Amino acid sequence: MAPPPEAIPRAADPQAVEVALERLVAAMPALAARLQEDPGLRTAVVAVVGASQSMARLLRNDPAAVDVLATLDRRPGLTGDAGVEEVVRWKRRELLRIAARDLLGLDRLEQVGEALARLADEVLQAALRLARPAGAGMAVVAMGKLGARELNYASDIDLVFVGQGDPRPVLDVARRCYRVDVNLRPEGRSGSLVRTLASYEAYWDRWAQPWEFQALLKARPAAGDEAIGTAFAAAAAERVWGRPFGAEQLHAVRSMKARLESQVSRRGLADRELKIGRGGIRDIEFAVQLLQLVHGGQDPALRISATLPTLAELSSAGYIDPADGATLDAGYRFLRAAEHRLQLVEEQPVRAVPADAAARAALAGTLGYRDAQATGPSALQQFDDDLRSHQANVRAVHDRLYFRPLLEVFAGLSTGAAEADGGAGPRLPERAVEERLAAFGFADVERTRVALRELTGGLTRSSRLMAQLLPLLLQWLSESPDPEAGLLGLRALATGTHRRSRLIEAFRESPEVARRLCLLLGTGRLLQRRLEQHPETVKELGAQEGPTPRARRELAAHLRRATTRPDPQKSLRKAKEGEELRIAACDVLGLADARRTAGALTALAEAVLDTTVALAEPKVPLAVVALGRFGGAELSYASDLDVLFVHDGQTSREAASAETTAESVLRLMHGTSPATRIATLDPGLRPEGRHGSLSRSLESYAAYYGRWAHTWERQALVRARIVAGNASVGQRFLDMIEPFVWGPLSDDEQREIRRMKARIERERIPPGEDAQFHLKLGRGSLADVEWTVQLLQLRHHVVEPSTLSAIAELEARRVLLPADARVLEESYRFCDQTRNRWYLISGGSWAGSVGHSGHGDSLPRDPEQLTRLGRSLGLAAGELREEYRRVTRRARAVCERLFYGAAG
Repeated sequence: MAPPPEAIPRAADPQAVEVALERLVAAMPALAARLQEDPGLRTAVVAVVGASQSMARLLRNDPAAVDVLATLDRRPGLTGDAGVEEVVRWKRRELLRIAARDLLGLDRLEQVGEALARLADEVLQAALRLARPAGAGMAVVAMGKLGARELNYASDIDLVFVGQGDPRPVLDVARRCYRVDVNLRPEGRSGSLVRTLASYEAYWDRWAQPWEFQALLKARPAAGDEAIGTAFAAAAAERVWGRPFGAEQLHAVRSMKARLESQVSRRGLADRELKIGRGGIRDIEFAVQLLQLVHGGQDPALRISATLPTLAELSSAGYIDPADGATLDAGYRFLRAAEHRLQLVEEQPVRAVPADAAARAALAGTLGYRDAQATGPSALQQFDDDLRSHQANVRAVHDRLYFRPLLEVFAGLSTGAAEADGGAGPRLPERAVEERLAAFGFADVERTRVALRELTGGLTRSSRLMAQLLPLLLQWLSESPDPEAGLLGLRALATGTHRRSRLIEAFRESPEVARRLCLLLGTGRLLQRRLEQHPETVKELGAQEGPTPRARRELAAHLRRATTRPDPQKSLRKAKEGEELRIAACDVLGLADARRTAGALTALAEAVLDTTVALAEPKVPLAVVALGRFGGAELSYASDLDVLFVHDGQTSREAASAETTAESVLRLMHGTSPATRIATLDPGLRPEGRHGSLSRSLESYAAYYGRWAHTWERQALVRARIVAGNASVGQRFLDMIEPFVWGPLSDDEQREIRRMKARIERERIPPGEDAQFHLKLGRGSLADVEWTVQLLQLRHHVVEPSTLSAIAELEARRVLLPADARVLEESYRFCDQTRNRWYLISGGSWAGSVGHSGHGDSLPRDPEQLTRLGRSLGLAAGELREEYRRVTRRARAVCERLFYGAAG
């Protein structure tokens, strides 16, 4: 064969190219002379075989493909009567031509995307022709990157079909050339492949989610019936631009993006994933699309489907800072080029940069990187550095993009924020200020303006630093349930020069402190008050595990130290409130699940109660036994502490002393007013209820339970557990009640439990609360699960005070089917977590401090409150109600079968 072409030494991997050329010439011996004689062909072949193994195989197997590389300015021809196989071959050759022009630098990114989209459109047109008559009366609408004419080499092509035809024969042909995704249609995989335009419109008007309108930004008729396609595009545009895109919609699409990022992070790909990783392609596309949705309704110039032209328009019109726009433009071009090169290797939808250094070096080579001379950086090092730089720059801009222009508009902030960020450019139109603030949850523009002025007011260093941080702080606040309230909370927390300086210092030391603080402040006024009262907690937010609750021994020592101060009751209350804040912070920040939160609240209540009993200085051995959720170690923020006092006194004097001790404990815990209450103790489950003694002796309890006790008292003792005081007395009490609680359960007793539960269902839901969505007493919610589990425990002698642990034990003993156990557990966890979060968001007072606040135990009826609750749980308002219906409906079915049915 002829010697290797002179272009080989300049190739990304000369050795690999030489091997590929040898194989190619071996398959087509006449090619050697052509490569020597035609420099253009030679350069194109070297570029292609150096970048793509699949295209090297195409060149070996299809002699006509070589001719394509010899005439890169001319598209391969396709006759109007071409069959399926000819269409497939034509598609491969045209893809080869586009790739060669790209690799040789003849076309920019925009031109490459448009050429790839044109190719896909023509394949779809051919597929419709070949599928006749099935494709008649139908339009093919391109979505995603195909719709925006910014297609990748190995992208799926996203399609929806509108009209009356049968898409399946069309898809059969198209799938010979592309991976086709039709899941963006209404109802996804469950929906019909084709719908009439009227059906699409009905779905959009009634059922479509915010992300579906976001997807319609890129909808474009690509093939088929032109009139139907045009009508579809017009109807879609009307729905996208004619409907408000407010805070709830924005939060929904941002939550979806966050979930995708979380999935990538869990797979360990956050730094290598070019599309969904931090600082990746999706960050840029998503930011651009959000700003289109927020402002495009009023500004038709933003109604563009492709990313780069939209980015340019956003910059030139002042919607984003021009410097930020330039950073995103450069990052997008770099990341898309890298994605293209990865996909060219085998024409597969690869999006992650290889972990293997050799594979990554090959990628660097195809992007034009070369090893520097002498001691300079290698091509791989240069690529790695550029990748990290672009990802970091893109993410930094993404995090501040939405709010930096707002700060430059607000009077009094331009000097601080704008100068700190590098000067002025086109300003955000005044009309757009209100649109953007409202979309991100700051509905009161003037109040937001005043708060920002106060945060950045003055000429101090801390004021200038706050101005620099505000775009990020506003971004993080906007991700919270109530951004506007969060901003006001931040202002309150930063009031005073010294407090502001300490806050700024904490932010600069750890941006994670700032992010987490914004989320807590935007959750509700309850947490804001606690943060104001316990500012020392702010710095702890920076730790990876957050402000973790203290271990039991450390907590006990902390509370004991508090009681050595002049006002022990007040000091104990303050120490408890600080610990509650730590628990709530871990809960809201996602660092503790509902069960861990319940365990921490229970441990805190036990330690406080034990400390209070010690303060009361009992003269007679006395124990405190917990019942209800306290006994089950499953406290919520709103829970009262159900308790029994039991003592070991033998005489009337000892009984009176124990009664005095119990009264002292209640007095210390309840304080002199609701505002001074440490916790709400409820001894109402004691014998004779409110009319009975607060504390009874072991013998008195034994006599009562042996003669007078009701079935409900037996059921209540299922969750009995020692929590404070004399452990020996407490254990003797548990031993004493064991035969009463765990003896055989008669049919009459079971009927009595059912009758009592039915009466509660009829009478207990408070007026004004929504019975359909009650988290505690609703059908299939907490009470249903607890009563069902307790009845099964009594039937089968399962001694376990925790509801969730009892479910696991009942399943282990095969009393509960695994499917039933999962259903009960799911409902219990959902209702428990939702109830806890609603308590924090609604501003309901801490149960331990002020008792019941009247915030209610049902999902809120008010749409704004429901939206805030849903946001905090990662759900839209409608999704939250649907999830309640789903889990409780299933749990109710199990409860009716196991609790009210005859099975047992």
